[in-house]
Amino acid sequence: MNVVEAINSALDNELKKDKRVIVLGEDVGVNGGVFRVTDGLQKKHGSDRVVDTPLAELGIVGASIGLAVNGMRPVAEIQFSGFMYAPFDQLFTHAARIRGRSRGRFTVPMVVRTPYGGGIRALELHCESGESFFAHATGMKVVIPSRPYDAKGLLISAIRDPDPVIFMEPMRVYRAIKEEVPETEYTVPLGKANIEHEGSDLTVISYGAMLKYTKQALEKSDYSAEIIDLRTIVPLDTETIINSVKKTGRCVIVHEAPKTCGFAAEIIARINEKCFFNLEAPVERVTGFDVAFPLAKSENHYLPSEKRILKAVDKVMK
Repeated sequence: MNVVEAINSALDNELKKDKRVIVLGEDVGVNGGVFRVTDGLQKKHGSDRVVDTPLAELGIVGASIGLAVNGMRPVAEIQFSGFMYAPFDQLFTHAARIRGRSRGRFTVPMVVRTPYGGGIRALELHCESGESFFAHATGMKVVIPSRPYDAKGLLISAIRDPDPVIFMEPMRVYRAIKEEVPETEYTVPLGKANIEHEGSDLTVISYGAMLKYTKQALEKSDYSAEIIDLRTIVPLDTETIINSVKKTGRCVIVHEAPKTCGFAAEIIARINEKCFFNLEAPVERVTGFDVAFPLAKSENHYLPSEKRILKAVDKVMK
């Protein structure tokens, strides 16, 4: 399966297994979603389980919170992550806080799926990488798969989780990676990073679409890199990161979100707190720039490139 097929399979499994699961969003039913991620699900499960909504992100998320508080398990789709800013108030002030506000009496078991990131030559507000916004909303989990197998297992875990989960899908690799994915249900735990490749010279951390391109760049490096795929940024698997950096003494972090307050900054802070004296060099960040995501002509200048990744690797090694 590719990532699109894996996510479709996860939704199909959970719609079959649990009558409380409902998929809702703009064009998710008849059209199967703008990227065809939900293709065929309405025919299989009916229009009361896979629901086409009006073009109203506030309404989609607000309705999902109400459904979740009252015992359902909604999976809401927001067509592009740049449209997540409209319902941010609902997510930040309600979905993330109801467990605490009610002293645990109510929970909000909902998932908000959204394609995110650049690399597809889309329009303004279609390529945002705003994961750090949601990492600040204490009470929500933030999941970012990088490959088909993880996408299915993480989404099933997210749907079954008792708290709200933002599930950010890297659209640049929706159809760029294929691997063996079981048709049957399985889970990948939230909050557990994956060591993609063991190494001894330096630790390289990434997530989402950038993992694929980071791995490709490192194939041209002469150094032995330990590559970590975070998979979830909230909760963050600090233990795996720290153990790796203690072993290698050097670290590079790659993501396409802007540099200032990008999630790499939080990772660096934790490294400095827990293993500062193991470092042989300052941690390097390879990120997007502190500007709005550019239109198609300038997109490749914005996204972290092979050249920039290898330059950062050389800098920490030398």
